[in-house]
Amino acid sequence: MFTFKQFSVDDALTAMKVGTDGVLLGAWAAGGKRILDIGTGSGLIALMMAQRFPEAEIVGIDIDEDACRQTRMNADSSPFGNRITIVHASLQDYVKTIPGASFDSIVSNPPYFQNSLKSPDSKRTSARHNDSLSFRDLITGSKALLKHDCTLSIIGPDTAKNDIESEAIINGMTVSNIVRLKTKSTKQPSRFMMQIVNGFTNEFSNTTEVLNEADGSRSEWYHELTKNFYIK
Repeated sequence: MFTFKQFSVDDALTAMKVGTDGVLLGAWAAGGKRILDIGTGSGLIALMMAQRFPEAEIVGIDIDEDACRQTRMNADSSPFGNRITIVHASLQDYVKTIPGASFDSIVSNPPYFQNSLKSPDSKRTSARHNDSLSFRDLITGSKALLKHDCTLSIIGPDTAKNDIESEAIINGMTVSNIVRLKTKSTKQPSRFMMQIVNGFTNEFSNTTEVLNEADGSRSEWYHELTKNFYIK
């Protein structure tokens, strides 16, 4: 059980556990009145978006039935449960059920290991590998569900950044914000966060941030980003 300032997250039923990536994306992603969380897992990001945007309605989808059940339990034990809807579906199937662009914001901490050794745990494999959700499917599905000029926010390994940016461009979307993430100032970036607009924008920001100081404490940037969530 992970306890944040306004809610708690139990991830016992989910293949992918609560981690730094989810917290970073949940604290940073663009919002709106109607938000979709693709691959909601334990519901961490959905809950963070509900806290950040008090007027928002959030839909979380996941291909794993246990993850959906876990998210529903976490949402119901939070102050935001009445604004969070959980759907057991893949993105590919979910797109077929929605009549046109419906969301002001989409967030996703997607599966990203394309060629790495797979886990014998089938649920963990589905959560970590993009066999069930390729970068192309993520981008095309998001484009179909996003309103014009609205934003997809994602996080992933730095090695996937160029592939995702290329898919966005091919599909008529525009990268508006990239934050490359270093665990320490002496390291190379290992992660990125990206905001992709459904349409064209002249706005563009490309920065690099450090998560931890030399002594292991959170950097000022990381602290400011997450201070409304972490208890310490």
